[in-house]
Amino acid sequence: MITIEDFKKIELRTAEIISASIHPQADKLLVLRIRIGEEERTVVAGIRAHYTEAELVGKKVVAVTNLEPAVIRGVTSEGMILAASDDQTLTLVVPEREISGGAKVK
Repeated sequence: MITIEDFKKIELRTAEIISASIHPQADKLLVLRIRIGEEERTVVAGIRAHYTEAELVGKKVVAVTNLEPAVIRGVTSEGMILAASDDQTLTLVVPEREISGGAKVK
């Protein structure tokens, strides 16, 4: 269990996926370029089995934006997009309504 204070440390923001490509060194990973307000970042995501690159471009998602960057198979990932999954399906967490990029998720 974490406290509400721990949870408040996680910065969640809306973002738009502006490009997606196959990770050059991993079968399950995609390299995404996302726009969070005016800022652009690279995020590596393990969603290749569930989404094509074409499906992702233009999609609005929710991203964790205050994670330490991590090098994943040679590519620096500067955040994490949120997804839900069960044994068979993975789906991205997306805003229900149109909202500006970079909006804070509370």
